[in-house]
Amino acid sequence: MLFVRRDFVSTYKQTVLGPIWFFIQPLLTTITYVIIFGNVAKLSTDGLPQAVFYMSGITIWNYFAQTLTNTSTVFRDNAAMFGKVYFPRLTMPLSIVISNLVRFAIQFGLFFAIWLYYLLKGNSGIHPNWLILLTPLLVVTMGLMSLGLGMIFSALTTKYRDLAMLLVFGVQLLMYATPVIYPLSSITGKYRWVILANPMTSIVETFRYAFLGSGSFSWTYLAYSLGFTVVILILGTIIFNRVQKSFTDTV
Repeated sequence: MLFVRRDFVSTYKQTVLGPIWFFIQPLLTTITYVIIFGNVAKLSTDGLPQAVFYMSGITIWNYFAQTLTNTSTVFRDNAAMFGKVYFPRLTMPLSIVISNLVRFAIQFGLFFAIWLYYLLKGNSGIHPNWLILLTPLLVVTMGLMSLGLGMIFSALTTKYRDLAMLLVFGVQLLMYATPVIYPLSSITGKYRWVILANPMTSIVETFRYAFLGSGSFSWTYLAYSLGFTVVILILGTIIFNRVQKSFTDTV
């Protein structure tokens, strides 16, 4: 828990607004998406209010993206501590997963407030359903997926530091291959399989379908995401265990 508190506090420790940025960032991002993708590019939102549509994608995507990028350099960033004190190395990436879960909870609260406003307003096209109960499963799946991927990249970045920069760029590109700023229904033709092959697609779509009633839901694709998560977590753990003894020597 000390690592969790450290990760959470250090993010905005020397900022004027502090934790308020947890609210400001998704709000500014949503406003930007509404202007650029909603009003300029005229991307479809399946008839849903643009604010709640984009916020639903941002909320779920940010947890995955931030956890993955932060975890990918955890061993390189904490090499000095690893060399001085012995403790279970896995606690470091786990602390990032949990601290980002706290951030997700804050941003989810913001999304929930916007969602509730449009729901009570009526005539917004929002039709939540029982799949909301799957939200904890979706969050856990994202956390474990980002943990597994993060452990793989953290092991690699101890030797190849350029991978950390490439990963940040790759995560940004991956967002456009995930239905965050557009509905899956807008992707047709021969490239649709590429989007469906992305394990984050079914998670984002299920989350959006559960709360907004728009989009698509498939047990098959959700099972695919769960299976991918299990495989990548096992693979990440194996790679981590093989290289952890040489972390302090290679960083």
